[in-house]
Amino acid sequence: MSNHYLPSLASSVARLREVLAAPNTVVNRDSAIKRFELTFELSWKALQFALREQGFVCRSPRESFRAATRCGLLHNEEAWLALMDDRNETVHTYDETVADQVYQRVPGYLCLFEELVAVLQQP
Repeated sequence: MSNHYLPSLASSVARLREVLAAPNTVVNRDSAIKRFELTFELSWKALQFALREQGFVCRSPRESFRAATRCGLLHNEEAWLALMDDRNETVHTYDETVADQVYQRVPGYLCLFEELVAVLQQP
């Protein structure tokens, strides 16, 4: 069975890449952060689906990232957990300083998302 989250994830990653290439304005920053949050959600759901196919039961992003690292789908668990912390920060607390800090880290997270799409697209 194919991972039905994968097309949406790949599209979200492409949109994130586009907004990060746009000029650094408050509107583009906020758009990038919202796209980052959406891409995060699609990432862990796509991972959860792939892991279920391998017999893992993961009920949270943290469980998914840890299991994916154990089975070789992800290679940098710490980076994924930091990404998750930033997503939690932007979703639950709105502060201009936090938004600016997370926005500066999102390009690094884009690389993680792109790597995940590539891994999940492998036959």
